[in-house]
Amino acid sequence: MSTRQTIRLTVNGKSYEREVEARLTLADFLRHELHLGGTHVGCEHGICGACTILIDGRSARACLTLAVQADGADIITVEGLRNRETGQLHPIQQAFVDAHGLQCGFCTPGFIMTTLELLGENPDPSDEEIKEALGGNLCRCTGYQSILDSVRLAARRLQSASAA
Repeated sequence: MSTRQTIRLTVNGKSYEREVEARLTLADFLRHELHLGGTHVGCEHGICGACTILIDGRSARACLTLAVQADGADIITVEGLRNRETGQLHPIQQAFVDAHGLQCGFCTPGFIMTTLELLGENPDPSDEEIKEALGGNLCRCTGYQSILDSVRLAARRLQSASAA
């Protein structure tokens, strides 16, 4: 009996069709099949949030999701945020650079993807709302103040861009 299954999904705007093992995680699929290394694998238990991606617009832990569960889904990873034509960073990515929210960088993709979901739903979050949204992401460097500053800066920049 075959344990392989064909899946079709869209990742960062590009369609893919692959035959995968039924137990392959989405994190491993993204990293090893599509060579998208921005989705980091930390705890592999869904606790640290380093593997956070968006599946159909909602944040999800790629380490807890099987690739077969993403069949038919639209997925955005941190690689999908940069402007493909100009190479310019997404305002959230640039805010993390400018406000020193990167630390060692291991947890950063998860924080950025969670921030993308947060600011999509709430463009002007309070500090408490930011802390609540990012509560499932861990930074081993403990740079939470810089991360909070980065999210605030990203919110201001996105609001300015949408007002222009």
